[in-house]
Amino acid sequence: MGGVIKPTIRIQPGDFDIAAEIDKLTGSRKDVGAVVTFSGLCRDEAGRLSALELEHYPGMAEAEIARIADEAIARWPLLGLTAIHRYGKVSPGENIVLVIAASAHRQAAFDAANFLMDYLKSNAPFWKKEHLVDGSSGAWVDAKESDDKAAARWKRD
Repeated sequence: MGGVIKPTIRIQPGDFDIAAEIDKLTGSRKDVGAVVTFSGLCRDEAGRLSALELEHYPGMAEAEIARIADEAIARWPLLGLTAIHRYGKVSPGENIVLVIAASAHRQAAFDAANFLMDYLKSNAPFWKKEHLVDGSSGAWVDAKESDDKAAARWKRD
């Protein structure tokens, strides 16, 4: 369904500028009619979390996200797709993840952004460890059943 576009996939320790990333994706294009963004932030978990530490396997994580991005491009008529995920220690209120999907029409952009975000929440090769305000390290965060259910809706038979 989608055209021949190359998604932007980045895994980085530093923050990102959402408006600048949208501009990079759309620029002065006149064929884009819809841009859907999702930005995920670190929560403080009711005041108990001082930071969330994210780890990944460099190379493998980018390749897996690119594979899913390519699937989104094949499924929907997209004109651009960006996925940025941070690693390292992220404090409450800071950005963790950004997904931007651009299309001529809104439904394709919404669906592609949802598809990619559901994958990132449930299956992307990241590991998250809590750092608590009392100075101790919390647990490694397990995947949530609700995230797995959300991702399952996209499976094709």
